[in-house]
Amino acid sequence: MAGRGSRLRPHTLTVPKPLVPVGGKPIVHRLVEDIAALCSEPIEEIGFVIGDFGADIEAELIKVAEKLGAKGSIFYQDKPLGTAHAVLCAAALLEGPVVVAFADTLFRANFKIDPNADGILWVKQIEDPSAFGVIKMNDEGEIIDFVEKPKEFVSDLAMIGIYYFKDGEALKTELNYLVENGIIKSGEYQLPDALRRMTEKGKRFKPGEVEEWLDCGNKEVTVITNQRVLEYDYEKGIEMMDPSAKLLNSVVIPPCFIGKDVILENSVVGPHVSLGKGSLVTNSIIKNSILQQHSIIVDANLKDSMLGSHSKYKGLARDLSLSDYSIIS
Repeated sequence: MAGRGSRLRPHTLTVPKPLVPVGGKPIVHRLVEDIAALCSEPIEEIGFVIGDFGADIEAELIKVAEKLGAKGSIFYQDKPLGTAHAVLCAAALLEGPVVVAFADTLFRANFKIDPNADGILWVKQIEDPSAFGVIKMNDEGEIIDFVEKPKEFVSDLAMIGIYYFKDGEALKTELNYLVENGIIKSGEYQLPDALRRMTEKGKRFKPGEVEEWLDCGNKEVTVITNQRVLEYDYEKGIEMMDPSAKLLNSVVIPPCFIGKDVILENSVVGPHVSLGKGSLVTNSIIKNSILQQHSIIVDANLKDSMLGSHSKYKGLARDLSLSDYSIIS
């Protein structure tokens, strides 16, 4: 999770992308919980590969691991040298069974990890695979190759960025090989190159197909992901309105997340709205939007919008993407 998240700016200027909340909870929190639900064995340690995020964020990540009964560890990727290099930054954890995940995506799947498989790569069938890395399989349903952004059709099963390895040491060996031999593409060490070497040495990888792949790469898809997450939580019967929230002559149309100390006055909120703690909404209508902590919205009609923490907005009907601490009136 060391990337800059440039496609989600301005929201990633003050907060790393994996800590941007959807459905009231940071993306990386949800991802770790989703992965834990797939694991049949207890998770011993969770490592976060980050940039210079600061001590407060590092402490928050450690707590994410501890809530799942695991030890939390922080590793640093100081230069953007690719996915293989990022994973190798956490080389100390590459022993025994390992799950590797890129922290800007969420998923839904209905199966457990097969401990007998050498590896599982989660994939999603998509209409246009040319913008993604895809897998190629043999007649036995085993993965035999990995193709990054194919110009000609190879497969419509795109890798979503979540991987299981039965033998973390074998992965570490191939990652080290790439770095030691300078195997670079477009200035980066690529994880699929290590995976290919593992299959060539006899490792048998299987696809794990997911029901839904939720991207958080830019504002538009993050708002959609927020919508889907709220629907999932609502279907599970999860309570999404904090008891400290105050509704004064206002209506909340579910599913919505209403955080701690939120105040709604003469407003209609929902469906598919997340309001971070301490937000104030007055004389407004808000649909399908994300408002982060301590936002203030007055006399507004918002839809498909995303507003950062401590932002203030007063005015017209708009589709907004407003950064932290911004003021529009």
